Amino acid sequence: MTDHIPAASLAAYTAGDPGLDDAGVWAVEVHLENCAECRARLAELASPPLLTLLDDVQVMIDRGVRNGPEPVRRRTWRRLAHRWAVWSVVPWLALVLSTVLAAFLLDREFPQRPSLVLLLAPVAPLAGLAIAWSRRSDPAWEITTGTARAGLELLLRRTVVVLATVLPPLAAAGWLLDMSPALWLLPSLAFTAASLLLGGLIGVARAATLLSAGWLLAVALPAILTANLPVVVRPSSLPVWAAATLIGAVLAVARAGDHRRFN
Repeated sequence: MTDHIPAASLAAYTAGDPGLDDAGVWAVEVHLENCAECRARLAELASPPLLTLLDDVQVMIDRGVRNGPEPVRRRTWRRLAHRWAVWSVVPWLALVLSTVLAAFLLDREFPQRPSLVLLLAPVAPLAGLAIAWSRRSDPAWEITTGTARAGLELLLRRTVVVLATVLPPLAAAGWLLDMSPALWLLPSLAFTAASLLLGGLIGVARAATLLSAGWLLAVALPAILTANLPVVVRPSSLPVWAAATLIGAVLAVARAGDHRRFN
């Protein structure tokens, strides 16, 4: 190819001649990208039906640009939902609620055994909390964490949604089992605060997973195997849980800047 495309090659390209090999087609198209004169010659060689089709397409595109569709107005409840929650947490919350129900039924059936509701309560919110702030479960995680209100404020919003979903079933189960509300509420809040505090350092999902695994292995499993209610969920432990909740919440707020990092 010299200065311009030879007439024969341009005519073959316009007609879609199968005799023009891939290398020839590529050379013509590369030249056309940078040569207005050859593009004008190509337009002259185009058949009338093709020119008519191109004109119609251009008219439709211009009309679409001028008279585009009206902006889609998002409903208020959807805007609030995206600010406060992420849809990927719904299956996990359903699983947690089902687990709480199963624990309640087992406690009613076997009242002589250690209460599974009490053993489950401290870590019940952590599964939802881990999913609510996870890059693997939130398709818009990078965009969300890059917004001006990302960090602890957004994390607290999602934490409130998780707690508002998990705590009522625990409250109902505790009430039906004649438990003191503090026995299940304070451990839940203490572990939630600990997850937020530790999550600023290693990531909320990792923190929630580690705390849940530690509690289940060190406390819940031995209690089930030995049929003895551990001291950490007895009424005598409430002052410790209250202090842990308060200290954890204060430290989590004080370390709010840790959640600016992408964990």
